[in-house]
Parts: sequence; C-alpha cells; structure tokens
Amino acid sequence: MIIEQIIENKANYNVDKRSEKPIRSVVKSISWRVVGTIDTILISWVITGEVKTAFSIGAIELGTKMILYFFHERAWNNIKWGKK
Repeated sequence: MIIEQIIENKANYNVDKRSEKPIRSVVKSISWRVVGTIDTILISWVITGEVKTAFSIGAIELGTKMILYFFHERAWNNIKWGKK
C-alpha cells in the first residue's frame, strides 16, 4: 500500500508541481516550523520546569533550525540522486 502511494505520487509529480503555488510552500514551511518550535518549548518546559528557559530554548531552536534547513536544502540541490 505504501509503495503504491509512492508510485502514484511519483506519477502525479508534474500535476502536483503545477497545482501548488510557491507561497503555499512558504506558508506550510512556516506553519511546520511553528509546530516544531511549540513542541521544543513544551519538551523544554517539562524537562527544566521553567517557562522562561523553555521559551529561550524555543527561540534559539527556531532560528538555528531555519538556518540549518536552508543549508540542508542547498546541499540537496547539488545532489543528483533522485533527479531526472
């Protein structure tokens, strides 16, 4: 079932590429980062017991993860594996 979905998704790639505008991808990226940061803040709060520390960790994580993701994407753009 999973393999069938992967094959179907691969076959529909050109349709998906045209159906999703770049702004949608930007908004999805931001919303995912917000979800991830909230998760980090909650975990930090549970571990430290301090809200201020949890928000500090979340703020640092928000910035560093976006920077790391940017360089991760740029590196993958240079990898030819999986491209046509």
